[in-house]
Amino acid sequence: MPIYMLATKLQNPELVEKRKETGEKWLKIVKEKLPDIKWIAHYAILGPYDFIDIFEAKNEKEAAKVSLLSRARGAVFAESWTAIPYKDFLDLIKELD
Repeated sequence: MPIYMLATKLQNPELVEKRKETGEKWLKIVKEKLPDIKWIAHYAILGPYDFIDIFEAKNEKEAAKVSLLSRARGAVFAESWTAIPYKDFLDLIKELD
C-alpha cells in the first residue's frame, strides 16, 4: 500500500492535560471509520507543525479522509504528502537509464 505522511498543527496545543485523551479519541475514530489504515509512526515534532503521522492507505482518497478527520478533531492545519521508500526511489532512477 502507498505510504502517506500527515503533518498537523493544533488549534490549542497548550492544553497539555487533554492532549493524550484528545489524541486517543482521534485515533479511535480514524480506526473505526478507516480500518484499513496501517499506522507506521506518530511523532511530536519541532518546527511549524506539532505532529507527523506516517501511515499506509490504499489510495489518496483514504489518506485524505485521515486528514479531514484530523481537521474535524482540532487540527487548525493539516498537510498530507505521499512518501516513496528510498529503495523504490532508487529503482525509479534505474528505470530512467
